[in-house]
Amino acid sequence: MSGVSAKMAAVEAKLRRPDAPREIRPGDSVRVHYKIVEGDKERVQVFAGVVIRIHRAGTRSTVTVRKVSSGIGVERIFPLHSPRLEKITVTASARVRRSRLYYLRGLAGKAARLRNRRRPAAALVVAAGAETPEEGSGDKSADGGTG
Repeated sequence: MSGVSAKMAAVEAKLRRPDAPREIRPGDSVRVHYKIVEGDKERVQVFAGVVIRIHRAGTRSTVTVRKVSSGIGVERIFPLHSPRLEKITVTASARVRRSRLYYLRGLAGKAARLRNRRRPAAALVVAAGAETPEEGSGDKSADGGTG
């Protein structure tokens, strides 16, 4: 039996994307850029919504994203290791206490809002590309300032 699982592991290793997103969590507001094939044309379609579920299963990992369009809830399941997945960008994070946010299906309007997650200031500075305190000099007189 272990021979079969070794063969499956070898096949899955070939299919795994090294750039698959790992830092997304349930409650994150994301924009998923997904390639759509229409006839002989191919274009990228953006689906923006809230992550309500992440299924972690190696190359079979998926993420379920929900949005409300014209008052109707729409959910899509995106395979994370699909070659059609362009990128996933996190636009906002929310503090949630569950790994599956199915309760959002029964809520609408203000009731469906999630609390924002507060990020450490150092993480925001690094994300903005600015100099971190460890990289810069701590001595203000060394940079020619008067202060």
